Amino acid sequence: MRLPYYPDAAILVLRLFLSSVLVYGVLDNIVSAERMLEFEQFLTQHRFPLPPLAARLSVYAQFACGLLLGLGLFTRPAALVVAVNFLVALGMVHWGLPFSQNVAPLAMLLGSVSVALSGPGRYSLAARLAAARPRVA
Repeated sequence: MRLPYYPDAAILVLRLFLSSVLVYGVLDNIVSAERMLEFEQFLTQHRFPLPPLAARLSVYAQFACGLLLGLGLFTRPAALVVAVNFLVALGMVHWGLPFSQNVAPLAMLLGSVSVALSGPGRYSLAARLAAARPRVA
C-alpha cells in the first residue's frame, strides 16, 4: 500500500508549528516590560553585545517572522531571519550544553531552514496573491 503524498500540506504544518512557537515564545516579552528586562539580563550574562538592542531585535524579529511564516508571506526571508536568530542562540547560549537542551533551538533552526528551502507552498497567502495577479502575455 502506498501512502498519499501531500508536500504542500507538510509545508503548511511546519510553517504553522514554527509560527506558533515563535509568537507564543516572545509574546510575554512584548506585553511585559519586566520580561523584556529579564531577557536583556539573560543576554548580558551570555555576553551579547548591546543587550537592550539585541533583546528587542530578537523578540520583534521572532514575532514578525512568526506571523509571516503563519501567513505564508515573505516566507523565505522570514525563515532565514529565524534561522540566523537560532544559529546565534545555539552558538552563544547553547554551545556545550547537553543535546537534550539543544533540541528545541535545533528544531527551530532546521525547521526554518527547511521552509527557506521549500518556500511557502500552495497553502499560503503568497500563493493566493500570485494566483490573483493578472497574467501578462
